[in-house]
Amino acid sequence: MTRLIRPAVILLSYLLSCAGLAAQEPLPPSVEDRQEAGEASAAPPARRLVKWNEYEGPLFTLRVSAGVLVDAGTYAQDDASREQFDLESDWQFRDFRVLLNGRIKAKRAITWSAGLMYDATNDKWLARQTGVMIAVPELKGHVFVGRSKEGVSLNMIMVGYSGWTMERSTTVVATVPLLADGIKWLGYLPKQRLLYNLGWYTDALSEGQSFSSYDQQLVARVGWLPILEEKGTLLHVALAARYGLVNDRTLRLRSRPELNVAPYFVDTESFAARDTRMLQGEVYYRPGPFLFGTEYFVQKANALDVPDPLFHGGDAVVSWLITGETRKYNTSGGYFLAVSPKRTVFEGGPGAWEAVLRLSYIDLDDGAVHGGRFWRLTPMVNWYLSDHLRLELAYGVGQLDRFGVVGTTQFFQSRLQFQF
Repeated sequence: MTRLIRPAVILLSYLLSCAGLAAQEPLPPSVEDRQEAGEASAAPPARRLVKWNEYEGPLFTLRVSAGVLVDAGTYAQDDASREQFDLESDWQFRDFRVLLNGRIKAKRAITWSAGLMYDATNDKWLARQTGVMIAVPELKGHVFVGRSKEGVSLNMIMVGYSGWTMERSTTVVATVPLLADGIKWLGYLPKQRLLYNLGWYTDALSEGQSFSSYDQQLVARVGWLPILEEKGTLLHVALAARYGLVNDRTLRLRSRPELNVAPYFVDTESFAARDTRMLQGEVYYRPGPFLFGTEYFVQKANALDVPDPLFHGGDAVVSWLITGETRKYNTSGGYFLAVSPKRTVFEGGPGAWEAVLRLSYIDLDDGAVHGGRFWRLTPMVNWYLSDHLRLELAYGVGQLDRFGVVGTTQFFQSRLQFQF
């Protein structure tokens, strides 16, 4: 631990002694460049629900926020699906979290965050994104030290409360850990419209936690915004690469069918592996209230006892904000923010209504590893009553090829989301 702490202290001391943040060019109204130490939801919403949760002192600021998700789901199975799983209707408090964040009043921009989440699936309290973000114009960006998202996949980087669907795609859940501890450099070059992040992570502090499946990870991502217009049209293209040294040289990839109350549909079971290598690409096009996007992942495992398996999958999504809103985009992080209604229900308006259609696919079958293949088509509707309250209704149909059987399952699910 001493070998890790000393370099971190030296790095932080250097960063705090440098000059202030360099200015950037003005951005379109549907874009922002703010970079916070916490997840995107930690930033103040467009409309305040309460005022007692903020503090500003002579040395630092503090904002307290919280969120809760309640999920429910049921199924309709064909005979083959019943052979694979005995599924029953269920509901749960999917997630309850408390976030603290703020800024330190110094010569340069410094923000901090601390998060705590109750994971109902595993009945545990977990530390969420926690650390310090320091503006470093000398390095053309920011440096984050602490626990964060690795930086692979726009949909994974986004806070879960802001996504267009209830759950992320099966592939990103199976192949990319939810969080990691380490150091990340990220930034945006406005003239070139390039965004980037580079991170190194270790499990020195997270050993034994559910997301800690690697001893070390090295992640790089580069994105380009060839279209960035005043009227809200945006085109985002990005590539990411990831290397991971497998924890205890034992790898297991698995994922639920985009419904958290369901069992794992695809699962490689544990097999001996030294490391993994991944390439991931993504394209998102946002012409005003519409959003078209796709992501794809290819991961190869360096197995120890069997030929090296290759896993792959991804998703494609179409979203339409029927009431005319446009999702804001964060250039420094390369992700979209939550929807903010033009007129909330509590202001006498309709809130924001969003229609979504997503197709996802994952293939964890290769050689001696039989994790299964699964696809799912999901039409759904989101109703954003306000910046703080959201109701989601979804139907899904999916097909699983596993256990020598091909079964089809229909999913009926809902989610109530509240945050402030």
